[in-house]
Amino acid sequence: MNAEVIFKFITMKYIWIILFAFFFTSCKENKQSISKEEEKAVEVKNNTANTVNIDLEIYDFNGFKKYLNQKDDKVYIVNFWATWCGPCVKELPYFERINKEYGNKNVEVILVSLDFPHLYESKLKPFILEHHIKSKVIALDDVDMNTWIPLVNPDWSGSIPATIIYKNDTSKFFEQSFTYEILENETLKFLK
Repeated sequence: MNAEVIFKFITMKYIWIILFAFFFTSCKENKQSISKEEEKAVEVKNNTANTVNIDLEIYDFNGFKKYLNQKDDKVYIVNFWATWCGPCVKELPYFERINKEYGNKNVEVILVSLDFPHLYESKLKPFILEHHIKSKVIALDDVDMNTWIPLVNPDWSGSIPATIIYKNDTSKFFEQSFTYEILENETLKFLK
């Protein structure tokens, strides 16, 4: 019986050691996940602080319309988009690539955000930072869409993404999403 008591004591001792090790490991993993969450919070805070450095031009339509009719032999690609528009966000890298590859060939990309004004600081500016957007971004803040949409193009239903490519008096309007190849081909037509 004495051996049985000793055996139970040793078994209980090992069970306590295993439980203690499990508890210690669980706490350590929890501590590490908290650290990662804290790091993300600091990163978000830093990005929000950096949005102050983004100089976002905001126009009503009267102030913006100068970007639709510049006559300086440059090819302009004006894309209407919003951060909440999935197809818009999907094609943004193509516009960025055109800007990078053709910017020195007299092509300028202008991304016209139709995001809601109360989201410029919390959504639009962080989006610009996070996606490293180098093209010119303009916010169009004009609630009278029924007036200005037909002035952009009479065939525009108002849905986005929508794009105008123009050079001087020649322009083409697109109410569609682009692949890079199609966007590049349409841009090249204006460079000839």
